[in-house]
Amino acid sequence: MSSTSPNREYKDRLFKAIFGRNTAESKRWRLDLYNALNGTSYTNPDALQLNTIENVIYITMHNDISFLIDDQMCLYEQQSTLNRNMPLRGLLYFSQLYQKYLADNEMDPNRNTRIEIPTPNFIVLYNGPCKTDDEFEIRLSDSFKTPCKIGAYEWTAYFKNINENHCKGLQKKCKALYDYSRFVAKVRTNTEKGMGKEKSINVAVDDAIKENLLDGFFKRQKAEVIGMILEEFNEEIYKKNIREEGYDEGYSNGINAGQRQKSFEVAENMLRKGIPQETISECTGLSVEQVKEIARSVSAGTPTSHFSA
Repeated sequence: MSSTSPNREYKDRLFKAIFGRNTAESKRWRLDLYNALNGTSYTNPDALQLNTIENVIYITMHNDISFLIDDQMCLYEQQSTLNRNMPLRGLLYFSQLYQKYLADNEMDPNRNTRIEIPTPNFIVLYNGPCKTDDEFEIRLSDSFKTPCKIGAYEWTAYFKNINENHCKGLQKKCKALYDYSRFVAKVRTNTEKGMGKEKSINVAVDDAIKENLLDGFFKRQKAEVIGMILEEFNEEIYKKNIREEGYDEGYSNGINAGQRQKSFEVAENMLRKGIPQETISECTGLSVEQVKEIARSVSAGTPTSHFSA
């Protein structure tokens, strides 16, 4: 296995490890984040009921934190790349959250009586390198092939830039978010100085420990934090390599046969390196079912030329 393959021991991303677990400190930080984003003043961390769906097929949303509070269905997603498909991804994810909500509450959408459901609250916390406004939004209708003349069928992803020196009011209200953003900035600065990825992370973690960011979290969870950030680095490398070779761009007017065959070959190589199938699907544009079919063929010794482009 390649030395840059993701370490699957660390399945959570750092953002989710901070805000999305059921530990006492994570509950407190999650409540602070919710209050800061919504201008509320809740005091009971248990008021937020986690309902995150793991291993969502076709949607690789690693860092999602989903929870119910009062009559709201909240999804907070951290992204280090500017993904313009977030409204579509959010819509697909919420459809599964609502299906789960209906099942849990024994509600039948086929009945005539109107079913009341929680109001969606979908926020993307962006901390990538692209320059953006502090706040902006991307709408599902931006992706419609033909504009909807009646202006209906909308779904919106609300973005907040949480890089250092952005959304200062938000970060002032939520110290955990400020500490997280400060740590990410340290890793990025170290990398820009020419440090290797492991040194960049280790130095940033040591600095975070000295500054007591997240109230000692980095000291208590040092090995886990390093593993999680290394995994994030490695998956970004895979995606970057795919983009540079042109396999992430071929869908604007349909993928031609040559590009589709090349995607099969890339998927095969990634499978042989032990990269998770969901990650391969996201990087190559192939469906999860296609990746699984390729995996079966690899196990049987069938080359990717077997697949029809």
